Amino acid sequence: MVSRDRQVPGDPHDRRTDSPAGLLAHSLAGMTGRLPLFPLGTVLFPGVLLPLHIFEDRYRQLVSDLLDGPEPRQFGVIAIRHGRETGIDGVQALYEIGCIAEVRQLERHEDGRFDLVTVGTRRFRLADIDRTEPYLVGVVELLPEEQEGEPAARDGVGPVRAAFMGYLEALSARSGRRVGLPDLPDQPLLLSYLVAASIVVDLPDKQLLLAEPDAAHRLAAERTLLARETRMLRSLTAAPVPQLRNAPYSPN
Repeated sequence: MVSRDRQVPGDPHDRRTDSPAGLLAHSLAGMTGRLPLFPLGTVLFPGVLLPLHIFEDRYRQLVSDLLDGPEPRQFGVIAIRHGRETGIDGVQALYEIGCIAEVRQLERHEDGRFDLVTVGTRRFRLADIDRTEPYLVGVVELLPEEQEGEPAARDGVGPVRAAFMGYLEALSARSGRRVGLPDLPDQPLLLSYLVAASIVVDLPDKQLLLAEPDAAHRLAAERTLLARETRMLRSLTAAPVPQLRNAPYSPN
């Protein structure tokens, strides 16, 4: 199907597309449309970069269909609840909440494979699945994102920044490796997605963070999750280190 590198936080953008291989609705919360789907064993967050290597025939077709349509070229990344990305059984069930991925860079190989760099843009709710195409197509509803000025969200920034730094310190102490990170954003929404993408937890925990209705609820959930993970790290003899790259998010 696809192979992928680790996700790297970027910057969300709202765009509109009338492409038959993209979202067939105005990009407003509550609007519905059809969106090609990439079911993956990972959770994509808005503002997060996701490199993909496309080699399976049906997903080569998806990318080709995107190239035949206008920009922005978009598809939906949605995590697999049951099943696998490839194999005889394949995908058996998907989570309800996913994230639109917009293609930012594309390289086509002579043998038909593609290398993509995508970035998450908007969350969506999966309402139905069309299986008539070579790849899955979802009927989706765009989810709202609240304004950055919400008081509850602003109040959550300081505690989560402190909890996240304590979490990274615990990772460094147990791994023997320094975890470097640039200044954390003050914007509640960006911070909530940066922390969600960077914390090392199982897929169901990541999915719950994606599904939180707004930044205030997501930050509150992250504060609880960070406290749990930090306690666990301090009680273990070894722990994984998130491969945070030089820039945790990109304004481009």
